[in-house]
Amino acid sequence: MDISSILQGGYQHPVSRAWQSPRQLTKSMLMYPIFITDDPDAAEEMTTLPGQRRWGINKLEGFIGPLMKKGLKSVILFGVPMKAQKDPKGTLADDPNGPVILAIKKLRSLFPDLFIACDVCLCEYTSHGHCGILHEDGTINTPPSVERIAEVAVNYARAGAHCVAPSDMMDGRIKFIKQGLMDASLANKCTLMAYSAKFASALYGPFRDAVMSAPSFGDRKCYQLPPAAKGLARRAILRDAAEGADIIMVKPSLPYLDIIADAAQLAPDHPTACYQVSGEFAMVHAGARAGVYDLKTMAFETVNSMVRAGAGIILTYFTPDFLDWLDE
Repeated sequence: MDISSILQGGYQHPVSRAWQSPRQLTKSMLMYPIFITDDPDAAEEMTTLPGQRRWGINKLEGFIGPLMKKGLKSVILFGVPMKAQKDPKGTLADDPNGPVILAIKKLRSLFPDLFIACDVCLCEYTSHGHCGILHEDGTINTPPSVERIAEVAVNYARAGAHCVAPSDMMDGRIKFIKQGLMDASLANKCTLMAYSAKFASALYGPFRDAVMSAPSFGDRKCYQLPPAAKGLARRAILRDAAEGADIIMVKPSLPYLDIIADAAQLAPDHPTACYQVSGEFAMVHAGARAGVYDLKTMAFETVNSMVRAGAGIILTYFTPDFLDWLDE
């Protein structure tokens, strides 16, 4: 063999193997998605998302407290209104007495060091289940949609959110939100994390069950990106960076590692985030239950692939598990 043929000496020990990865998964990279319902005492299990629950605000201290002691740094909140009446404009999204705003205030008071992000979308709150306001023919009416989404984002920031994260994929909403934060003197106090490359994926099913946000008609393919649309994803990343995003996100993660790498390359001065979505999480669990692989091993393999692609922030339902696993 040639001298250049010998590589195994460089990774023959666990420590030297770790040196081969220029970036390591850490607890601070993990953001935990949490579902908040309008039943204050809820702790409802969700069959399609193993181990996850819809939480009421009265249960947050007992749930989040132990995770904080293990090193939890950040969460992202999703509201699940189950009692109030939804309407076409998503009025419930920023209801001062709604689950998200109440949860922001509760978590700020309980855990001052916790970074609180809020998903900004209308689909959980609209009677039709779409992510914006509609024309009479059922198509998206973009101008009032982005105005409403920006209004919701600003109200979350006013309530104390450290970060707002619009997931709707309406054209121009990053610029509207940034301007709204500036007008409210909050742009320097609230991070804007853009779901820049969010694809129309089959992997959202468990999430839509969790928040009961499936569209009542049609689908979201006219505003979420086509799965094969690499060029559109790159353009969306550049657009959102130019419109004032502080963080660029790709969603889902595992089928779109190339897009994560593109985001890290196209916006190198922005942190790159990715969302290991509900279907990805459920698939890893399903394979482990079927005996295809070990759960922990596969969870690390999937998330490390995202880190390798360039992600520095990972939204994952595995966060509580990783808080334990990273201490082992």
